[in-house]
Amino acid sequence: MTTVILRKHKEESLLRYHHWVFSGAIAKIVLDKDYPYSTPQEGEIVKVVDSIGKILGVGHYQIGSIAVRMLVFGTDSLPADFFSDRIRNAYKIRKQLGLVSAENNTYRLIHGEGDFLPGLVVDIYDKAAVVQAHSVGMHLYRHEIAQTLMQTVGGLQSVFYKSADTLPYKAPVEGEKQGYLTGDNSGEEVWAKENGLLFRIDWLQGQKTGFFIDQRDNRRLVEHYAHGRDVLNMFCYTGGFSVYALRGGARMVHSVDVSEKAITLTEANVRKNFPATTAHQSFAKDAFDYMADIRDHYDLIILDPPAFAKHRDAVAHALKGYRRLNAKAIEQIRKGGLLFTFSCSQAVDKEQFRLAVFSAAAEVGRKVRILHQLHQPADHPVNICHPESEYLKGLVLYVE
Repeated sequence: MTTVILRKHKEESLLRYHHWVFSGAIAKIVLDKDYPYSTPQEGEIVKVVDSIGKILGVGHYQIGSIAVRMLVFGTDSLPADFFSDRIRNAYKIRKQLGLVSAENNTYRLIHGEGDFLPGLVVDIYDKAAVVQAHSVGMHLYRHEIAQTLMQTVGGLQSVFYKSADTLPYKAPVEGEKQGYLTGDNSGEEVWAKENGLLFRIDWLQGQKTGFFIDQRDNRRLVEHYAHGRDVLNMFCYTGGFSVYALRGGARMVHSVDVSEKAITLTEANVRKNFPATTAHQSFAKDAFDYMADIRDHYDLIILDPPAFAKHRDAVAHALKGYRRLNAKAIEQIRKGGLLFTFSCSQAVDKEQFRLAVFSAAAEVGRKVRILHQLHQPADHPVNICHPESEYLKGLVLYVE
């Protein structure tokens, strides 16, 4: 097995069970004498040791700033039951959380480092699982993962692999990046249930795995506050917040997204849950164009944009975008209105996002109060030793 030797004192984060080894922490890499290549191969399992040779654990090697994603600590080999043990434990936790029920069959089963499976995401939609690999190491185990899912998750009939957009684009990946690993739902519409509401899931063409499961709890909070209000759902995607607002008794709900396909999905989801409603309208339009003049039209606005910063070099630009977007909403929402505002950019931390929103409020001269500080739900757990697994942050503001 290839051995990765760290520089002196660079083992400290691994002793705290952080899952990433950065390339700058590596002193040298030692290959076995009969190793067939001149350098480690992306995705292979390597042993990590400190500067004096003490074993720290094993992980998947990859090319880039994150050089190793640690799988286990304190041992020089991967247990034979590694994947089955961790997937079964994750499923047990989701059942304990009450997410596997007649009213809810939509949840995240594996959340990367949060479930001690770095580089792997698995979402469950009723009888289908959608798997994404964010590392070549996990890609190489895709069939074993699919087999374990079929054996573990009750009622599962298919596993779809959707990693064409998540695997490192320069990696020499062999084998399929997208397609069914087992079973096939391609000939049927899949309607997943979340808190008793139905949503059409399109993992073939949709964003991420087909639905933003991470907003489940926050959608329920919108439902709680929606009664009698005029609601604007910006960046609506499949209309999740809109459907919950309608069930909450909103007087009017407008859904806006620049994508025509997203608007089509939103309208289908609204019709499925509320076929007779006249309270909903949707618009395929740019967010800033739509928000140019909406003064006093709405008293509940939801801002859930796509990630403005996907890496740290883009943070400054992203913060300007959050400030501009929130300034528009705060300026134009009715007195006594509620603003639900989010950032899903992992590179932007909670304090940076809050400062951008408060700067927006100061810019337009309106007083705001924080009613709630929002985050990802329990099926997107944050590994206490790996804070990077926390990415979703949000605020509910009362605007005077």
